[in-house]
Amino acid sequence: MIYADNAATTRLCDEAYEAMQPYLLEKYGNPSQPYSFSRSTKTALKNARMIIASGINASPDEIFFTSGGTESDNWVIKSSLFFDKNKNGVVTSNIEHHAILNSCMTVGQLGIPVTYVHANSKGLINEAEFENAVNSSTGLASIMFANNEIGTIEPINKLTEIAHGYGVLFHTDAVQAVGHVPIDVRAMGIDMLSASAHKFYGPRGIGFLFVRNGIKLHNFMDGGSQEMGTRAGTENVAAIVGMAAAFKKSISEMSLVRSHLSEIERFFISELHRAGIDFIRNGADDHLPGSVNISIKDADGEMLLHRLDLKGICISTGSACDSANTQVSHVIAAIKVPKEYAEGTIRVTFGAENTIKEAQEIVHSLKEILSDN
Repeated sequence: MIYADNAATTRLCDEAYEAMQPYLLEKYGNPSQPYSFSRSTKTALKNARMIIASGINASPDEIFFTSGGTESDNWVIKSSLFFDKNKNGVVTSNIEHHAILNSCMTVGQLGIPVTYVHANSKGLINEAEFENAVNSSTGLASIMFANNEIGTIEPINKLTEIAHGYGVLFHTDAVQAVGHVPIDVRAMGIDMLSASAHKFYGPRGIGFLFVRNGIKLHNFMDGGSQEMGTRAGTENVAAIVGMAAAFKKSISEMSLVRSHLSEIERFFISELHRAGIDFIRNGADDHLPGSVNISIKDADGEMLLHRLDLKGICISTGSACDSANTQVSHVIAAIKVPKEYAEGTIRVTFGAENTIKEAQEIVHSLKEILSDN
């Protein structure tokens, strides 16, 4: 099998797997309990929080463990319901992940004003439109760090600067970016940030939310006093430990992996051209390494996905979170890919374990499939 859908999920790295095992079989004490058997799990949570915080230049008490990016996004957006009624509007974009878009739809139905700014043909947020959208009654701006379909990295520094100029809090869905590109929440002016471990070789079902000190979000779940009293429920210690181990590894190897992915990506694009495939490369020059979204003329993306699957090759047509919807994605529609290309959109996302040979095989298989149709 050739797995080239790393934007959907990554393989659990060996370091994370090994770090998790003791907390599944031996060190299973509830970290909320005061007896000595639970001290190791309590210490593990503390150490994991420190590792996560140091990776984005945050403080440990600004890191809250969640079930993943979707929960983190929901927590932030739906907290706008409890903001000052005179300052509760939300500004977001038309190419966000559905965790943001659907949460915004919910708060909108409950009376919170939501404004959507547009991305250009490269998937970059229009800064002038963003500045026109935020004002003194806006409570929150939420713009993704990097797009999950086309890989475009947004000008976060500039957007946070604009938002803060109006006294607006800035959140970013950084699920695709964390562990893959350098992120410094202090230098970038980020107030809140969502992340999910399974995107950077950690376990599924665990993530975190960074919330800058001084910001008070409404409790996501009520019950016990876990997560500094903001998210009740016994912590998934093994998954949290695995996430920290995967994050530490991703940070330490980031430069090397980015170089490797850039090499594969360049080779893949050159091979597509050499194969004579008529396609459009979607996204901006500044994009996630190894993320390739292409639209092939007069092709059917869903057909390509299934035909490649029969050859043992895993790619996607868009977001894995919207797999039930086979029409052209909202992102491809938003960046106005021409109709004769749009329906032939596929996303190939290489990971640390992919090779040049695999990239070559994907192109060879694509050419073969397209020649048959």
